[in-house]
Amino acid sequence: MPRTIHPWNRARRAPSFDDLMEPTRDILPHVPALEARGNRPLQMSFEEQLRALVYFHLEEHTSGRHLMQALQEDDFAREHIAPAAGIKRSSFCEAINSRGLEQLISLYGGLQAKASRLLPCEYKELGNLVSVDGSFIQAVLSMAWADYRDGSKKAKVHVGFDINRSIPTKIFLTDGKADERPFVSKIVSPGQTGVLDRYYQCHKNFDLWQQENRHFVCRIRANTNKICIEMHPVAPGGIVFYDATVLLGTPGVNQTEKPVRVVGYQIGTVCYWVATDRHDLSAEQIAMVYKLRWEVEKFFAWWKRHLRVYHLIARSEYGLMVQIMAGLITYLLLALYCHKHHNEKVSINRVRELRIQIQNEIRASEPPDHISHNFKEQGNVTLSAKT
Repeated sequence: MPRTIHPWNRARRAPSFDDLMEPTRDILPHVPALEARGNRPLQMSFEEQLRALVYFHLEEHTSGRHLMQALQEDDFAREHIAPAAGIKRSSFCEAINSRGLEQLISLYGGLQAKASRLLPCEYKELGNLVSVDGSFIQAVLSMAWADYRDGSKKAKVHVGFDINRSIPTKIFLTDGKADERPFVSKIVSPGQTGVLDRYYQCHKNFDLWQQENRHFVCRIRANTNKICIEMHPVAPGGIVFYDATVLLGTPGVNQTEKPVRVVGYQIGTVCYWVATDRHDLSAEQIAMVYKLRWEVEKFFAWWKRHLRVYHLIARSEYGLMVQIMAGLITYLLLALYCHKHHNEKVSINRVRELRIQIQNEIRASEPPDHISHNFKEQGNVTLSAKT
């Protein structure tokens, strides 16, 4: 049940929540205005919609009903998050499913740029690394747009992840059957290096990305045909056992037109084969770059588990994208907050600490003497003393 703290206090303040939202203040004036459609005035401004969605993810609400109950019954949420006149479930659902996406995308772009400037670059010597991956969202059967297969509906998000700063970059939402490979060119900008799993192996794309100056480090299948053009020396006793410039694929079938570099290395009992156009890095650095691809997997796992991003509060494609964008914005806000106050990456310990701090600030919003006085006036307690 939503918590109600000190019902006598009508001026809840939580400076830590305001501090979390602070990076949005200089961006919001540049966000497109949210306008009402028709003659009915807006029941929720964009700023109120934003705060409600960030609050939803921060507090790990399990559903839209859970959030609405909090906005109606939790004193802090009702006074500090919800619109001053309150919000009904129908009005909230209408807002989520039909308004705010343009504004959220604009705000996300501003926050992402700010985070890229402020957060430290951890692997600067390896270049601008962007891991690309897709993640399924379990949908319900009524979500007809989320096509996957008979008897099952799924949506899919395609995300770029800035490995150096541990933050998401670009995102796209499709039905579950959509191919992930075409999104590499949409997510990885010229000059950046896409770090890709074996599924993204496509020799035609390897040629295209080199032509577009989009670098790549992509795992390939071990049995991929390789025509060696030049062998490169390999240090004895290391993890790397193969380093060469090759043409990949079968001539006349799927062979690359442009040569690529292939690095083979072994970790434990597993052998990895990685194709890349990066000749400026050592073979060991190429192996390190591919190892860092798992950062996007860890992001997905953390994001889904601790911010409840995939707990559906909307069924339309528009509404789900609103929910996903709000989840990304919440993560960026937490990344900036943790860097500012702790000089650390986002962690669940710091997020729990922030949640507890917000509640402590609410409890301390009035002096104890005033609280006791209010209790006495309301007759909520009976004081007695032994003599």
